[in-house]
Amino acid sequence: MAMPKKIKSALISVFSKEGLEPIVRLLDDQGVKLFSTGGTQKFIENLGITVEAVENITEYPSILDGRVKTLHPKVFGGLLARREESHLAQLAEYDIPEIDLVVVDLYPFEETLASTNDESTIIEKIDSGGISLIRAAAKNYRDVVVVPSRAEYQMIADILQENNGVTTMAERKELARRAFKVSSNYDVAIFNYFNEDSEDTVFKQSIHTSEALRYGENPHQKGNFYGDFDAVFERLGGKPISYNNLVDIDAAVNLMAEFKADNPTFAVLKHTNACGIATRETVLEAWKAALAGDSVSAFGGILIANQTIDLATATEIDKIFYEVLIAPEFTEEAKELLKKKSKRILLKIKDFYVSKKSFKTLLNGVIEQEMDLKTEVEEDFKIATNEAPTIAQIDDLLFANKCAKHLKSNTIVLAKNRQLVGMGCGQTSRVDALKQAITKAKHFGFELEGSVMASDAFFPFPDCVEIAWEAGIKAVIQPGGSVKDQLSIDFCNEKNIPMVMTGTRHFKH
Repeated sequence: MAMPKKIKSALISVFSKEGLEPIVRLLDDQGVKLFSTGGTQKFIENLGITVEAVENITEYPSILDGRVKTLHPKVFGGLLARREESHLAQLAEYDIPEIDLVVVDLYPFEETLASTNDESTIIEKIDSGGISLIRAAAKNYRDVVVVPSRAEYQMIADILQENNGVTTMAERKELARRAFKVSSNYDVAIFNYFNEDSEDTVFKQSIHTSEALRYGENPHQKGNFYGDFDAVFERLGGKPISYNNLVDIDAAVNLMAEFKADNPTFAVLKHTNACGIATRETVLEAWKAALAGDSVSAFGGILIANQTIDLATATEIDKIFYEVLIAPEFTEEAKELLKKKSKRILLKIKDFYVSKKSFKTLLNGVIEQEMDLKTEVEEDFKIATNEAPTIAQIDDLLFANKCAKHLKSNTIVLAKNRQLVGMGCGQTSRVDALKQAITKAKHFGFELEGSVMASDAFFPFPDCVEIAWEAGIKAVIQPGGSVKDQLSIDFCNEKNIPMVMTGTRHFKH
């Protein structure tokens, strides 16, 4: 059974001395023998506290401009030795002191990277000794306490104050967990620097940092996020972000990236699928039109806009319950209002970034593909019917096609006046997707006469265009490519419905 352990000796080697003094004084008050190096040693001595130089243990000075100070068997022996008879005997044989606590603050590699492009300066801020101390102490957590960054200073201070420096196995293991998190994040930051010109950008962007989530998709599943969330967003308020929030936020950003250069556009998503999208002359009008697309599903949804949220829009949004609201900017008045709902997540997006690759785990491996970055423009249209679409219909067809690309297959989108008026998604039959879209449109009071239809893949039979015509749909966009394309074309010609083909399928599984 693991016994509590009293800290009797400590090695302190930190870059920043901020917040260190209270810990050093607590250790000194409790009679802990202190070892240190360089600037940290001088800092402790200036506090009037006795500290032994690591050089006295190793019998080697700090060499190579400080690159080698602690990297020595007499240091790492004291850290890695298990407190059992055979290891302790070897420590005694080689005159190696036990080290019970390591306090480290690594060289600020990322801060240096952000402040200079000078390669030699950046390289010198890659910590070798500190990272090795952290890993060694964490590996031997059964006997050694590790404080891997300033973020853990309060935790060790509480242990010293409340328990007189006695640590439990659970505390040491938790600190070891944090240590390996610090270590892994630090290594990834360095890898990213060296990987800057590599094509391996997805790895760089996807595991920059890691963050434990409360749980995964459901409460009985564990979850973690590997990435740099704060590089994309400024968190303005709200509760901690969950696994499902992250999945929905990703879907929202990918969708709105299609509209980022358009007139004011608003989208409402639920379970990664858009249930409302609209483009209007103002953000407020776009919000009202998007909400009208499915005011029921909007409850607890993810909201995203491509332009600044003003007070008038915020006032309307504040009337419903939502999980997350994302926009590139908020007026001060809008922020003040929206932040009053303390649990609702408010995010200022810095860039509508879309990854170039995607990964998915399956079976006993991983599949990887390029992201679907193709967005059709009018020049991509091949008019398949005798009747060509009008300018207004082309505008709606482009809008509907963007929406269809981001809904789960099989999907059908119905749009009118740059507004999503009906959608069917995730269906096993394209006919079922169309019927679902028509039913939803009618349920929310939309008149389908004059609307357009978009499909994420070809029509294998003319049944969809037949149903569409009966509902009043007056233009169609689809990829084409079926051996029976002509059947759908013939029907559209018979009813004077313009159909355009893009040649690009947008399956989304």
